[in-house]
Amino acid sequence: LLTRFLPQVGHEPLPPTIGRNVLGRKVLYLPGFFTYARHIVEVDGKRGLFRGLTPRLISSTLSTITRGSVKKAFPLEDMEHVSNKDDVKTSLRKVVRETSHEMMMQCVSRVVSHPLHVISMRCMVQFVGREVKYSGVFSAIGRIFKEEGILGFFVGLVPHILGDVIFLWCCNLLAHFINTYAVDDNFSQASVIRSYTKFVMGIAVSMLTYPFLLVGDLMAVNNCGLRAGLPPYAPAFASWIHCWRHLSAQGQLFRGSSLLFRRAPIPAASFPID
Repeated sequence: LLTRFLPQVGHEPLPPTIGRNVLGRKVLYLPGFFTYARHIVEVDGKRGLFRGLTPRLISSTLSTITRGSVKKAFPLEDMEHVSNKDDVKTSLRKVVRETSHEMMMQCVSRVVSHPLHVISMRCMVQFVGREVKYSGVFSAIGRIFKEEGILGFFVGLVPHILGDVIFLWCCNLLAHFINTYAVDDNFSQASVIRSYTKFVMGIAVSMLTYPFLLVGDLMAVNNCGLRAGLPPYAPAFASWIHCWRHLSAQGQLFRGSSLLFRRAPIPAASFPID
């Protein structure tokens, strides 16, 4: 968790190294996942790798329980019946119904679990400034409520929900259209290909929606009294749109998306040439 989140907030304590890309040109690479993990262990010990894990586990548990409860309360079978015939129009209506139902479950579970997600992010980002402001789940709940009120538990919620909704619709619709129009029924492995289409689309669409995840996580720690959420690490953003525009202007909307091969944001032309 920590090795993924700290690069997202722009914390780069280790210098980049010079390497070569597939064309043989010199580029600067930031430390990858394993190098970053070793640095955290050197500073914080092995326990440092698990900062924010408790609230994150609680958040995931709440999300799972909520999805199950919503699914039981609003089962898909009770919705308007859609024919199972294989014609395109009917199958598309079925995909839209299923995606709408999945979207409802995801949005409700996100709202319920987001407060613990915020606490998890703040526990982790304390690594940057060596703070101990958020030391436990219950004390963190009390501190956020006292300093920011109820809204403090939901900072960054909007971009996360938007990312979830866009991901669901793009993934499900793309998979449907590919399976319908691109996969030939006469092909012997058609059923196998269709079973993997949604998985592959999920990987592709996750890159498209990554900026929403990044902005949501940055807003969770922005201007909360921790060093990583204040200048010079980050401006005090007025809204998540302000944060998005700031990252976009710097070409940083995909910051932290890669775990292993992380290019430093410096033109290769500026490196010394052999």
